[in-house]
Amino acid sequence: MTSQQMLPAIPVTGVPVVGGGFFPVRRVYCVGRNYLDHIREMKEADERDPPFFFQKPRDSVVPDGARVPYPAFTEDFQFEVELVLAIGRGGRDIAVEDALDHIWGYAVGIDLTRRDRQRDARDMRLPWEMGKSFDASAPCGEIAPARDARHFNNCAITLSVNGVEKQRGDIGQMIWSVPEIVAQLSKQMKLEPGDLIYTGTPAGVGPVVPGDVIDARIEGLPSLGITIVEPEI
Repeated sequence: MTSQQMLPAIPVTGVPVVGGGFFPVRRVYCVGRNYLDHIREMKEADERDPPFFFQKPRDSVVPDGARVPYPAFTEDFQFEVELVLAIGRGGRDIAVEDALDHIWGYAVGIDLTRRDRQRDARDMRLPWEMGKSFDASAPCGEIAPARDARHFNNCAITLSVNGVEKQRGDIGQMIWSVPEIVAQLSKQMKLEPGDLIYTGTPAGVGPVVPGDVIDARIEGLPSLGITIVEPEI
């Protein structure tokens, strides 16, 4: 008996790579509460609790230059600039000292957020998906292979809206470092090649509206720019 596919093939989500080609995306993980100043601006705990992870759908990833429609079901649409890790070697219970060997490359990302829906979920102790996991909510810039880029410890991370800087921090300010994030996540999930990990955002998050142009940068990586456009009808 032959197997017949009932629907058209689902396209592979790919992120362009510096120098050519693309990185196929398997899963998208995000770290919540990983910069102390952002925790304080959100009026959340200051403790170094174990990192909190959530997911976005892989087809929420959009590339540099994307035109992102203002989403439905929100009146408070906000930006969060983040360092993104691209996993090239999978594993479970990865040791901190081995974690960098599992990273294929790095990119600039933006965790777009329906902040009002996130706050609703927090207040009702519900999952964050309605605030975080929607169409085009995970812009990602070109991925720089790790062999061509230093492992990121201390470098500037910034985001501007219409040319005005809104966020500025340093990767070294992360509560949980890059190796620790990989190690901690691998205790909860088996990581596989193609996974992306968004590592959290510094303070300064804020709202955007249609017409706004966002420019996100991390020292040593290709920049990421997107434009917010009118909602889809």
